[in-house]
Formats: sequence, structure tokens, C-alpha cells
Amino acid sequence: MNSISKDKEIQVNHDIRDREVRVIAPDGKQLGVMSTKDALRYAQEAQLDLVKIAPDAKPPVCKIMDFGKYKYEQSKRDKEARKKQKIINIKEIRMNPTIDEHDFQVRLKNAIKFLQDGDKVKVSIKFRGRQMTHTKLGEEVLNKFVEGVKDYGFTEKEPKMEGRNMVVVISPKETTEKE
Repeated sequence: MNSISKDKEIQVNHDIRDREVRVIAPDGKQLGVMSTKDALRYAQEAQLDLVKIAPDAKPPVCKIMDFGKYKYEQSKRDKEARKKQKIINIKEIRMNPTIDEHDFQVRLKNAIKFLQDGDKVKVSIKFRGRQMTHTKLGEEVLNKFVEGVKDYGFTEKEPKMEGRNMVVVISPKETTEKE
């Protein structure tokens, strides 16, 4: 029998310090409110653990169960939830306002590939020296870029100046064919 639990403050057996607790049997039947001592004795007779499952209730709710099995099933549920989670990465593409057409097309092709993989794309244009006076050129390049990837993604954040950079964030369109 487990007496000490380091698991997210879950109190088990002798860690429970309340005087009275509401007890639930292993089969789910309510046994009513009783002293913690009696509840512990009942759990030990069943060769199971007394686990506090609702510490904020008045009186706290405890259930008689196999704590090791409970922890195992909880870890399986957590692992399954992590498996179904989709991790979205942000890929960055850097350009300058005087980018050549071929270089632009290469970056556009890469962005489309990233969006098809389900990643967000952050496109930034860096202005150097006197280029800061011609931010309209950079905005035109970004708008052309957004127009080129509109079939694969949508702009999450409109073109915006951040220091010497102009940035736009493009998110992938939801596709049901992958799932």
C-alpha cells in the first residue's frame, strides 16, 4: 500500500489530514461521511488505497481504489492526449525590399511547402540604411508574397513594422484531407 504520493498534491492514505471525509466505495457506491480513521480501515480491509479526489468539497471526497493502477491509467491517458496533439512550428523567411524575382519564387515555394506541412510562416523584410525611407517597396513585396500563398494559408497578422523589419505571419489553411 502506498502511503506517500508525490503526484500533483494527490493525498493518499495517511497523507489525508481531514477529520471527516465522504467515502466512495471501489464499485462507485457512496458509503457516506465517516472519520478518516474508519475510511482508512475500510480501505485496508479491501487491500486498496484511500485517495482524496475532491479536496475542495465540504467534507472532502475520498475514493477507495488501487492508487498504482490509477496512476498507470492516468499516464496512459496523458500519453494518448499528447499523441493527438498537433505541434505547430513557426518557420521564418527573410527577404529584403529589392529581392530578385527568382529568389522571391524560391522563398515562395519554400513557404508553400511549410504551409502544406502545417507550419506557420513568418515573413520578414529587413530594411538597411536608406531603405528605411522606402518602406512602401517592402510592403508591396509582402503583399505580393501573401497573394502568392493565399491558396495555402491566410494572414494571421497584417504587415507591420517592428524596428527595421516589416513582418507578416501566415497560418496554414485547415485541411481535412490529412486527418
